[in-house]
Amino acid sequence: MQRRHFIQLGALGLSSVISSRLTFAAGLGGRMINLPDMAWALVNNQWVKLTGSGQNGFTYQDIRVTLKPDGNAQTVYVQSPQSALQAVKLGWKYDTAKYSQSLGDHWERSYGDLAWKAPTAGVRYPWYILLHDGAGTACFGVKTGPATLCWWEADGSGLSLVMDTQSGGMPVKLGQRQLQAASIVTYQNKPGENAYAALTSFCKVMCPKPRLPKQPVYGINDWYFAYGNNSEKTIREQTAVMASFVTSSTNRPFSVIDDGWEQADDFSISNAKFPDMHQMAGTIKSLGMRPGLWTRPLIARLDDPAHYLAPRISGRNNPKELILDPTVPETLERIRKNLKLYRDWGYEMVKHDYTSLDIFGRWGMQMQNGFTQPGWHFYDQTRTNAEIIAALYRTIREAAGDMYLIGCNTLSHLSAGVFELNRIGDDTSGKEWARTKKMGVNTLGFRLPQHNTFYAADGDCVGLTKDIPWEKNKQWLQLLAESGSPLFISADTSSLTPEKKAAIKTAFAQAAKVQPTGEPLDWMTNPFPTQWKLNHRNVTFNWD
Repeated sequence: MQRRHFIQLGALGLSSVISSRLTFAAGLGGRMINLPDMAWALVNNQWVKLTGSGQNGFTYQDIRVTLKPDGNAQTVYVQSPQSALQAVKLGWKYDTAKYSQSLGDHWERSYGDLAWKAPTAGVRYPWYILLHDGAGTACFGVKTGPATLCWWEADGSGLSLVMDTQSGGMPVKLGQRQLQAASIVTYQNKPGENAYAALTSFCKVMCPKPRLPKQPVYGINDWYFAYGNNSEKTIREQTAVMASFVTSSTNRPFSVIDDGWEQADDFSISNAKFPDMHQMAGTIKSLGMRPGLWTRPLIARLDDPAHYLAPRISGRNNPKELILDPTVPETLERIRKNLKLYRDWGYEMVKHDYTSLDIFGRWGMQMQNGFTQPGWHFYDQTRTNAEIIAALYRTIREAAGDMYLIGCNTLSHLSAGVFELNRIGDDTSGKEWARTKKMGVNTLGFRLPQHNTFYAADGDCVGLTKDIPWEKNKQWLQLLAESGSPLFISADTSSLTPEKKAAIKTAFAQAAKVQPTGEPLDWMTNPFPTQWKLNHRNVTFNWD
């Protein structure tokens, strides 16, 4: 039978009219992508074309790629017992030229650069791609928790999915095992559903089981006024002042101690400024807040044995800042012990940071054409980077117990369903308003659909200091407080005027309760949305 459509849409019979074959499966979303028209494997830095084998597979020498229906998804399985495999690519004949706008995600945090743009050949769209033609939105992605690092490409006549299987900067050695590389899902907007609502619905398809906080999360963090120059005294004083603005008796805020408490390269020992971390947690609780703590799981001690360490590469070659190999058992055991220690101290939230940079030696914004420097691998080369990172995240999750976890500089699709909260953008600022606008407003505008669908989406702090104009910060404070997402304030308490104190009290009261997730109304034309729907009303901001 001649089949003309790429994805079958819901019960009302909507479809995306394109030139390709169709398969249909019921389930969440009620749609499934068809089998790809082409497949390739990256071996020895060369793409080799695979030959169709049966109705659901492709082969080349010992490499075999198989697709199997799984509910609403097509799950991709990969075998390569001898060949050292770098990536697998699937391609569909699909008229992407008819779409005027496209949108993807970021590998980890976003960097103020998310925007709707014309589909462009050669651009990598991490995890998912949305295609919009002025009337409808077609969504293509992979479910969260894949065993490969996945991106989409659109070149006008086709759509492709690349699944990176490298281990470190070298090909993975799978041996005899079969790799469940990724599960492909699709979505088309329902009647009356705009692109923002469609992405929110699609996030639920990609992540059917998010791990979420029991109540909205809000509170304070000392980083954007102290920048590491903190102490037991400054934390106690800041917590006491900010606790006076709390009105909720059923949802207490957090006081998160950021970088600066640890003893140099050892995150199991505090420095002289924090003489007793257990007592510090108790002090925060006595002041009416819940204690939280920042940590960097993969930092090594300078006296660690060489076999504990990840290879030195560009981006992590500082001799005074050694990085642990996450595939070495001793690394995971240290992480378990540290997380248990934080629990024993009495902390109720841990913000863990830097794992993406420490693993790859690159920030997400530097990964456009490669995740890391080529030519190196971890101790275990039999697992992909995605599998190695997922195992690290599972270790952190299991060791944390009932503590909340905030992932910062963590891969988004591997964090979803594992951590209660995730920092969705690069750092805001207590010094430069332009940075807060770029990193805060942009990331909240384009990644709020992930809020309460992947995790609680943390857009980062309001840096209330003398260096940031209050007329700008009070708008950022209002947006965070009314967006439904986590609110953290980093306040120089000496700069608080009566107006600021009143605004904080209002913001805390709003953030403590469940609210509808905010919606940027002009996000398709403005990378820094100024028009928002907050609590069922339209609000206009002036970020300039």
